[in-house]
Amino acid sequence: MLKRLYFPLVILFWGTMNVLLWRSEMGAGRETGNEVPTAVVWQRVLTAPDDSSLQVLCQGRRAGYSRWAANVGEEVATGKVASEDGEPEGRVRRLMGYTLDFDGNVLVGEGMPRLRCSWRAEFATNQAWRKMSLRLVVRPNIWEFRADAATETLTMLVEGSDGRHERTFKFAELGQPEALLLALGNPLAGEWLRELMPTPPRAAATPHTPALGLAWEARNDWLTIGHTKVRVYRLQARLLGRHQVVVIVSRVGEILRVELPNGWRLVNEALFEF
Repeated sequence: MLKRLYFPLVILFWGTMNVLLWRSEMGAGRETGNEVPTAVVWQRVLTAPDDSSLQVLCQGRRAGYSRWAANVGEEVATGKVASEDGEPEGRVRRLMGYTLDFDGNVLVGEGMPRLRCSWRAEFATNQAWRKMSLRLVVRPNIWEFRADAATETLTMLVEGSDGRHERTFKFAELGQPEALLLALGNPLAGEWLRELMPTPPRAAATPHTPALGLAWEARNDWLTIGHTKVRVYRLQARLLGRHQVVVIVSRVGEILRVELPNGWRLVNEALFEF
């Protein structure tokens, strides 16, 4: 009697486990929209194993190309004795920090030169940023911005047909963007930027972080790729208080899609295959 029940019980157990597995992987609609700590998603982004190759789209048309790369900085501590071939014996890798790199180019408008940009950020092991730099090039003009958390300074460099100009500001001065643009010689842009800024006063910056006006929130979500639904993270924030920015991140930290104001989007090349 027990031998006759053995096979049906095994089949029942196997079927039950497969149903439960399917529900956890594909039927987890209850998880959609659930809030996730942003630090969890940020850690995935900082340690993503692969680079993200992104197509730049404007109103659905391809306008450029970009690449996003995350790297983990490590230091090798060697042992007392090294082998003959130069490899240290008993070496231990120690986490030193993280870096993020973004570079790309985009055609802003017909008959205009391409905008080339490169951005780099360095982070400590506790995810606090240490240095950032941004370089924008529209020939013959170059704009560079370098921020340092240790000295709490932002350096702006402008190079063009009228020469090279460089200014350094303290983070405390960043609450007056129109004053910064006036210092760079563009009073009209200062008036335009003042109109874009949100009416309520922004929260004060922390001792090591300039106020960017962005409060990110992260949630679980699903993304349809071809005929398959995959789990993703959805990051979103308000830019200047009124424009929404959405970033779709894979479960391992790869950037899949970025939605920006005015119809601009960055889409992972892998998604174009479907």
